[in-house]
Amino acid sequence: TWPGHCKAHELFQAAYKSKPGFLCKLLHGGEDLSPQRDLASLSENLDHLTVVWMSVGVNKTTLQHAHPAFAALKSNGSVITWGDADYGGDSSRAEHGLQEGVVQVVGHGFAFVAIKSDGSVITWGDADAGGDSSHVEHRLREGVVQVAFTSWAFAAVKSDGSVIAWGDAEAGGDSSLVEHRLQEGVVKVVANGWAFAAIKSDGSVITWGDASEGGDSSLVEHRLQEGVVQVVGNDQAFAAIKSDGSVITWGHADYGGDSSHVEHRLQDGVVQLAFTSGAFAAIKSDGSVITWGLAASGGDSSLFQHRLQEGVVQVVGNEGFFAAVKSDGSVITWGDAEANNSDIERQLAEGQVVGNGFAFAAVKSDGSVITWGDADAGGDSSLVEDRLRKGVTQVVVNGSAFAAIKSDGSVITWGETDVGGDSSHVEHRLQDGVVQVVGNGYAFAAIKSDGSVITWGDASKGGDSSLVELGLQEGVIVVVS
Repeated sequence: TWPGHCKAHELFQAAYKSKPGFLCKLLHGGEDLSPQRDLASLSENLDHLTVVWMSVGVNKTTLQHAHPAFAALKSNGSVITWGDADYGGDSSRAEHGLQEGVVQVVGHGFAFVAIKSDGSVITWGDADAGGDSSHVEHRLREGVVQVAFTSWAFAAVKSDGSVIAWGDAEAGGDSSLVEHRLQEGVVKVVANGWAFAAIKSDGSVITWGDASEGGDSSLVEHRLQEGVVQVVGNDQAFAAIKSDGSVITWGHADYGGDSSHVEHRLQDGVVQLAFTSGAFAAIKSDGSVITWGLAASGGDSSLFQHRLQEGVVQVVGNEGFFAAVKSDGSVITWGDAEANNSDIERQLAEGQVVGNGFAFAAVKSDGSVITWGDADAGGDSSLVEDRLRKGVTQVVVNGSAFAAIKSDGSVITWGETDVGGDSSHVEHRLQDGVVQVVGNGYAFAAIKSDGSVITWGDASKGGDSSLVELGLQEGVIVVVS
């Protein structure tokens, strides 16, 4: 039983304490409760809240700087780090705060942030890029429910709807110009490479950071006052979907901040946005796709427009390419591709399509894998082709290599050898039991079913975890980079 003035965030914190190492959603019927929700506003059936537990992780694209370090979160709420010491591989300065109670870790290319079950935040890594949060430490001692990041800064959303930013001022670490608008009501913060966008509970959006790359939204401010339901960012621009299915863009014009030439097609019906480093793609409810931004990053799909008029169910992007999956299982790719992909597209059935900065891999419905793009970065998988013909359930990427997890828990790698494409020295440990693989820009880390971790790739940037090997023998539930 909870008093009527109690807010949902108190339940979130109680849940975190009961199950360290996991995040959760609170559902009231079909409604996903935000931490700011007053329980008194739930008029009935308050005794029937549903807790949905989620293993924590981070959805990280290749668009920000590749992080040369890893952080492992253990089931006891502790954190172990390795890799480049200057950029978060050495957490000794913050070690006292990382012994217990951590529920999530996020990082950009230069630093890490850990959120604890009491809502406090611990930071380490490059001081100028957010590894040092001492000037806002008093505001980060409780109530933090989300942390977003640009290439050089962090922003934390608190349970009271306020936002705190730190790190490089020009990349969003200084929010003083809009601070009065960030005191309450924020439900989510989204980042691109150099700026932040905060979505408020009334559907309005507030931005800060590098003005030319999305931090200044004054030209479209009148359209961002209400009704925004989603915001996504690429390297230097933002795009927002409104509740009426229209799209608003701002930021660097060349990177998709200017969508005026397709604006008439973005007035309604948009249901999903995808992005590469320099372009956006919108999927409409009729299955058509509209693109804009840098042509070399997929902003120009005119050569394939006749195939993108209907039937598209998903679009994914990497550094420079888009891949659209159609309802019939076919795939269309465009952007900075070096090869003619028509033969590959004809072979593909429904499945997972992933990419690093230079190449794609697709898992077909029969468990086989097809690759294309830059040969050295994983587009050529001929050396392991016989092992990729069946049984693959997932493919993971880093900057220039791929790792495939098979149904028997084994792992196969290919791509640039120095950054993880060659796993021969740990191959005997990757024969079974692997449940997760994570890549940074330079290395891979695999978690096994017994909670142990195996690493390979560039030794100085996370591929060698021998210094913390004892701590990685058991209990690891997630690795982030």
